[in-house]
Amino acid sequence: MATPKSTGALKARIIHRYLGFFLAGIMAMYAISGITLVFRNTDLFKIVEPIEQTVAADLDAEALGRELRIRRLRFEKTEGDLAYFEDGTYNTATGQVSYVSKKLPFVLDKITHLHKATTNDPLYFLNIFFGLSLLFFVISAFWMYLPGGPILRKGLWFTLGGVVLTLIMLFV
Repeated sequence: MATPKSTGALKARIIHRYLGFFLAGIMAMYAISGITLVFRNTDLFKIVEPIEQTVAADLDAEALGRELRIRRLRFEKTEGDLAYFEDGTYNTATGQVSYVSKKLPFVLDKITHLHKATTNDPLYFLNIFFGLSLLFFVISAFWMYLPGGPILRKGLWFTLGGVVLTLIMLFV
């Protein structure tokens, strides 16, 4: 039975529980996309698709990059009419381009895009809601146990360890 003194803790516990159940799917999605984003500079999880197309001739690297929608395209070397760039070639005389596109599978691409949402994305407010929910989880975890009790005291030691680990990861 809840006593009048523990009503706030009981409410925090109930909200914490059901908000946790409600957000379980999105927490799993953020966990998966976060792991995927760690490997974004590699080809892990990516599908390689060869592409051949013809564009205008005599384009410089910047113009070719705009045409192909490849950021920071740079020619690595040029031999005659053939210009080489990362993962492809461009014939400056004919405009023939041959390169490989590396993209995440559809679902992974969608969840990583949601993970990296900015205010330009229509659903960015969901990221704000999720962030605030996680902040509530942090605060309510301390509110759910009796002040001075053994569980809270032990939890504070674990919290200190987590804060120290976070500081080490930020500054090392």
